[in-house]
Amino acid sequence: CVSQRSSLFASRKSVKEKLRPRLRAFDVGDKFSRLPLAKASVLLPLLVREGRLHLLLTVRAMQLRRSPGEVCFPGGKSEPTDKDEIDTALREAKEEVGLQPEKVEVICRLVPGIDKMNHLVTPVVGFIEDTFQATPNPDEVSDVFLVPLEYFIKPLNYKRLPYKTSSGYLSWMHCFIYDDQECKTSFKIWGLTAHFAVFLALIVFGKRPTFEVGYDLDNLISSAENNFMNLYASLYERKKSNL
Repeated sequence: CVSQRSSLFASRKSVKEKLRPRLRAFDVGDKFSRLPLAKASVLLPLLVREGRLHLLLTVRAMQLRRSPGEVCFPGGKSEPTDKDEIDTALREAKEEVGLQPEKVEVICRLVPGIDKMNHLVTPVVGFIEDTFQATPNPDEVSDVFLVPLEYFIKPLNYKRLPYKTSSGYLSWMHCFIYDDQECKTSFKIWGLTAHFAVFLALIVFGKRPTFEVGYDLDNLISSAENNFMNLYASLYERKKSNL
């Protein structure tokens, strides 16, 4: 049993060691931090279970005013006391699921997104222990679950949904249905949460997904940054025309 435990530990360590440089190559640091938008951050908590990478996700409490019952990553709006986007993500994860900041190995910040409230949302990727037991804050979170990261490039149940961007363009968003065998529940993962999960899976696995993505997969970093800047520019244009 001891040797089995130590070999599991070794495989977790080697998965993380392989991934660190790959993820850090996509680190945008504070490149987009100066954009004049309200700031928010989410933590993309990665852990290794049974040799496979998983993402931890939450379900928003039903009594919340914004997006009740929707799947998302731990996260929220920046507070004046937060040093940076990493601080915001770690503080929110502690408040929402009881994840202590010192128990997160922060790896990188990825290209941000813009949510429907026009917040600049920065995804912060970090490793957490596979033994982590969430203690959801019932005021904010009704459920916590894990999804194998690979599901976001090889899903069993996927569709594309049309939506209008905040600047009025018609676009598409990913929508995954994930059936959790453990708790016999189906979760709908879509919008910005799905967008970040797909991008992370593309970085980690370097494979073409089984569905269309709006990236040049041979130039993933520059393609993601261009997509984001186009989105930001269209939002900026719309703001100007509304003045």
